[in-house]
Amino acid sequence: MTFKPAAARFATILFCMGLTAPVLAQTDELQEAQQLLKQGQTDRAMERVEQYLKTKPKDARGRFLRGILLTEQNKPTEAIRVFTELTQDFPELPEPYNNLAVLYASQGQYDKARGALEMAIRTHPSYATAHENLGDIYAKMASQAYDKALQLDKGNQAAQTKLNLIKDLFTGGTRPPKVAALTQSPPKAAPTPAAAPPVRPITPAPAAPAAPQVAAPKPAPAPVANAKEPAKEPAKEPVKEAAPAKAAPPANNPEAVIKAVEGWAAAWTGNDVDGYLARYAPGFKPPDGEPRKTWEKERRARIAKPRKIEVRVEAPKVTFNDDNRATVTFRQHYRSNSLKVSASKKLVMVKSGNQWLIQEELVGG
Repeated sequence: MTFKPAAARFATILFCMGLTAPVLAQTDELQEAQQLLKQGQTDRAMERVEQYLKTKPKDARGRFLRGILLTEQNKPTEAIRVFTELTQDFPELPEPYNNLAVLYASQGQYDKARGALEMAIRTHPSYATAHENLGDIYAKMASQAYDKALQLDKGNQAAQTKLNLIKDLFTGGTRPPKVAALTQSPPKAAPTPAAAPPVRPITPAPAAPAAPQVAAPKPAPAPVANAKEPAKEPAKEPVKEAAPAKAAPPANNPEAVIKAVEGWAAAWTGNDVDGYLARYAPGFKPPDGEPRKTWEKERRARIAKPRKIEVRVEAPKVTFNDDNRATVTFRQHYRSNSLKVSASKKLVMVKSGNQWLIQEELVGG
């Protein structure tokens, strides 16, 4: 489960909590602070922000960036104060409410997180980040309620099934932080588009050199002819042309990777547990740090049940890290008898012989 982008681990579901980041004005101090933040130099970045706020103490962008930095420095109480003051001074901005929800959820205060996200949506109904984070909060609260129901009634199969559905949906680890923009901070500034991640071009392997042509064998010398008979000219054997050399297949073949992912989804859809588990590499590390055998046992129990499951992969994109490692991002559509949901998914694949296997499974891409 994801909640963008500061990571936090919970009892049964993973959230990747999402602080939004501001669009900076054309100000040297804030631009430099933003660059230092990207480089992980939060202390130096904070110095630049504090210097800027001395001259513009009410500036929304500077205060917003200060809240981000306090969160990165693991100072949640101070960060909560900064974002709370921003909601009071700029109630029309949804991002401070979203970041308050991030901080509240990281402390297990899900009711407060829900309230902050509802305020963000009320302020800006088309704010997709807040809608997604609110869905994750509801799922987390639902999982806690199902856990409590099972503690009170261990034989409650309905609650166990619903809890398993949530776990099925969010199987995998957390995703990297996704940075959004402070869209409405005064004065308005055009959002800075995020740079697209570099994608290694797929270059086919050079074709094998053509085989040398086979020379025709020299004919044996003709026998001495009879004086009355003219000498017979030896027959010439035809020269055999060499077969054209076959070009070597590309080292990085995205179709092979996508085919492996579709096979994984098909095994899941067909309740083929052995085929599903065979798609994972020996070095696959299950989420939550649980042992591989425990993870496989749980997956067998959920997938092998005689219930209808449909898993569909939409718009897969392959990026090769090297010849034996690739990352696939796609939209996963999951449907069962009682649940229908879509989520972004990322699979890190490794090549084993002629097969591509899953090494890491992440929700979000």
